[in-house]
Amino acid sequence: MTDAIELEIEQRRRDLGGGIEVGRVLPFAKRRMVGPFVFFDHMGPIDVVPGAPRSIDVRPHPHIGLSTVTYLFAGEMMHRDSLGYEQAVRPQEVNWMTAGSGITHSERFEKGRAVGDRLHGIQAWVALPVEDEETAPSFSHHEGADLPQWSDAGVHGQLIAGSAYGLTASVSTHSPLFYAHLDIAPGASAEIPAGHAERAIYVATGAIEIDGRRCGAGRMLVVSPAASRVRALERSTVMVLGGEPVGERFLYWNFVSSSKDRLAQAASDWKAGRMKLPDADHDDFIPLPDSPVPPAAPAMS
Repeated sequence: MTDAIELEIEQRRRDLGGGIEVGRVLPFAKRRMVGPFVFFDHMGPIDVVPGAPRSIDVRPHPHIGLSTVTYLFAGEMMHRDSLGYEQAVRPQEVNWMTAGSGITHSERFEKGRAVGDRLHGIQAWVALPVEDEETAPSFSHHEGADLPQWSDAGVHGQLIAGSAYGLTASVSTHSPLFYAHLDIAPGASAEIPAGHAERAIYVATGAIEIDGRRCGAGRMLVVSPAASRVRALERSTVMVLGGEPVGERFLYWNFVSSSKDRLAQAASDWKAGRMKLPDADHDDFIPLPDSPVPPAAPAMS
């Protein structure tokens, strides 16, 4: 590794069922989180053909202790949740759902099943600070002026959340972070936002160079404070992200918490049917996996 690069992470392919496959980037064995970002999946590109079965959809499922961030480069997904929100997300828009004490939702490819579609995007989870893990669940949708855009010297950017590049997105976050989408022309270079303890760059398409090291599509570079700019070796779609650490987090299935006991309680609640399903999408749901919840650590004497 160079002085500017701490770690390179290659996506691992994961089958979500129904023929939908994603590239899992975070969590990674050698790097569980980047700032508060605890989960990072690259979806697609996936071609959804007219008449595709409903089995390709993501059926209702639960979350606690996190905010989900859905951002698309192409395609459309329909979100429905237990708070009653029903909202499609399209390219350059954001669905931001804070689970807090508990929420359930579904994500369905209704446009694709009706007329065909090409889905491509990123789903990230942002862990909530300990004091906000049990906050009331909420949902917000953002587009247009909520997500500032800029263009300069071969770089077109859109801020998804937080503050960077002298701009601030309208998304309400619970801890200091930044998250942006950059389209970079061949040979152009872009600033990597500074001022945060942990930062990373993910290459969705194309290839980039940092401090003389090449990084191709499907890879994330966790960078040190020495990293200041990224240069595109070809036309590239790049996500830059980071923020301040929120402390250790445990993951089980769709649950995130600073407490393994809380994970166990959430799993029990879902299995027993104590978590409300979306009113408009309650006929089916994803069952709790067979894998056991990680045991809680023994009390310190």
